[in-house]
Amino acid sequence: MNSIEISALKVIEEYKKKLIGLSVNVSEVEKKKYNYETVIYKGKDKIVLLVYFGKSGVKTVLQGNKDTLLYKQINSLIYGDSLFNDKEEFAEPNNYIGTDESGKGDYFGPLVIAGVFADGNSIKLLRAIGVKDSKELSDRSIKLIAGEIKKIVKDNYEIILITPKKYNELHSKIKNVNKILGWGHAKVLENLLIRCSAKEAISDKFGDESLIRNSLQEKGKNIVLHQFTKAEKYTAVAAASILAREKLVEWFDVQNSLLTIKLPKGASSAVNEAASQINKIYGTAKLSDLVKLHFKTTAKIV
Repeated sequence: MNSIEISALKVIEEYKKKLIGLSVNVSEVEKKKYNYETVIYKGKDKIVLLVYFGKSGVKTVLQGNKDTLLYKQINSLIYGDSLFNDKEEFAEPNNYIGTDESGKGDYFGPLVIAGVFADGNSIKLLRAIGVKDSKELSDRSIKLIAGEIKKIVKDNYEIILITPKKYNELHSKIKNVNKILGWGHAKVLENLLIRCSAKEAISDKFGDESLIRNSLQEKGKNIVLHQFTKAEKYTAVAAASILAREKLVEWFDVQNSLLTIKLPKGASSAVNEAASQINKIYGTAKLSDLVKLHFKTTAKIV
């Protein structure tokens, strides 16, 4: 055991002593490959406290539902109240994976999840080509910048496209969009970790952190996962959002070349009208291959 590991163990043991004073149940400290961890329970709530040891020193991470009272108590104990607000700042790592999705709010089209691994050099290059939140870019700009992103990061990106047909099958079984997203983000991370050695990942926060964490397999279990609202301010997440959006736009382009009706993006009266026309001309079976059936729009037109 080296000096950093010893320091990490001392840190988590000190936290454990303080936690016991909060009338919570705390598991025994367990050593993993890159960290020590303990699980805190109170009623149905569960928080995981991890203390990592590495070349950059000791780092403490909390995992769990940030909206619960237990999380807020533990967070306050460790970091102080100032970290509970939405203005929390987090220094961008020099080496990490960013993940984001596109299509979640679109009635037509697939759900796309993408990930990008970036290091110090590629982060600078990505910023230089104008990488930012895909929602701030036109479809034409998305296509141009996506091509440049792929040149910069080479094979260090991953894209998963869940077609409407597959999405509907998954949703009929799982009944939860965020669980589908959790699986998709975890799959992107696992696939990327085969090709790169990132120790950290950042994703946009769409639900309980455990949704991604619980879907991770062997390679992803040891990664430090951060989830933030508006995570596209981090370069690799913004790059992932652009790649995901490009794949979504590509799907729409292909379908619009095959159909006599143009499929609008998003959710609007124009979307409702297009869906109604698709249903009348091509039938419900074709509609289910193009849309996310659990949206309220389906009940209005079928």
